[in-house]
Amino acid sequence: MFTNVTILMTIVNKIGLTFVATQRKCTVNFKSAYKDIKVDSVSGRYLHRDHLLPLFNKFKSRFSIAEVGSSVQHIPIEKVTLGKGAIKILMWSQMHGNESTTTKAVLDMLNAFFLEFDRSEEILDRITLVIIPMLNPDGALAYTRENANKVDLNRDAENLSQAESQILRQEYEACSPDFCFNLHDQRTIYSAGPFPNPATLSFLSPSANSARDVTPSRLAAMKLISTMNKELQKQIPQQLGRYDDAFNPNCVGDAFQMRGTPTVLVEAGHHQGDYQREQTRKYVFQALWTAVSSIAFNEYQAETESDYFDMPENEKLFFDVLIHNAHELVSEKQPSYSAGILFQEVLTSAGIRFRPYIEKQGDLAGFFGHKTFDCSDVNDLERLRKNQEITHLFLNA
Repeated sequence: MFTNVTILMTIVNKIGLTFVATQRKCTVNFKSAYKDIKVDSVSGRYLHRDHLLPLFNKFKSRFSIAEVGSSVQHIPIEKVTLGKGAIKILMWSQMHGNESTTTKAVLDMLNAFFLEFDRSEEILDRITLVIIPMLNPDGALAYTRENANKVDLNRDAENLSQAESQILRQEYEACSPDFCFNLHDQRTIYSAGPFPNPATLSFLSPSANSARDVTPSRLAAMKLISTMNKELQKQIPQQLGRYDDAFNPNCVGDAFQMRGTPTVLVEAGHHQGDYQREQTRKYVFQALWTAVSSIAFNEYQAETESDYFDMPENEKLFFDVLIHNAHELVSEKQPSYSAGILFQEVLTSAGIRFRPYIEKQGDLAGFFGHKTFDCSDVNDLERLRKNQEITHLFLNA
């Protein structure tokens, strides 16, 4: 199935014409406006359906909110529809239950439309936006990646074995979207290229085949990503990455790209010191608003394939804590011993706890830490000795 956008692009390419984008330059000051747009009632990492209900009650006065099915454990799954335009956009978030940052950003975006931010009405005259804010409510409640049957919904695009996967496919077929947005969180390990910069956001235009050809739909997604990247570089320069584009037809983004629908993967990552991802949330909102506006006014067509590939590809070079010369802390270790520590996110009665564990040890040259200590420095050594949890890790390693 090819979408209207894909067909139009193909025709234009064949007859040698060039798209002319609607002349509308973005003059939005996201930094100053966001404090009024942000949904303050929703914050932190642990987000389940009960947190959405008060907002659904608020938004239903202006937007259509409908139950589209239920999860394995019979929790309702809703979609929000707004706009009356010919261009159709489908978004879904929290396909992985423990990936909540983009859901918070989606709620902010809905609030921005509710508050009529930045020519919202003109945008909604041009597009129809369908959003599933929480596709995996069972996983969200349990704070797990998988659904209640322990299935990764983003590896179920071919089998459609799960109720949630079937709902997404059902809504895709019903909407027949011109663009799709697959919204996720990524781990703190990612750097934007081989540099000491966290990949605060990463994007991907998924492959449509094993050759990773730049198909018309994939090109449209690349141009849209380039538009978001250029806007966000003003806020977080050198902290934007490009996700690996290895083809997997079981992944939903690849599956929809195969069907000719320009599909964008958004991965919300780490920003310095922001383990609750409230800063990252703001940048995801900015990315989504930029994308939707660019689609509405056809601005993304000015971008190129090379603009997309110029973005650095993600690398796995970060630890949450990197400790050099750790033999000063634990005498049994050899000199120049380094340790890379990651945090495991654990759901407790008090919320999400970040529990450290040693991921890698030895010579860690070329790696970076969101926090870095060198035990040859007496001050760093003393700070670590006072951290009983980390000291305990080394004594039991």
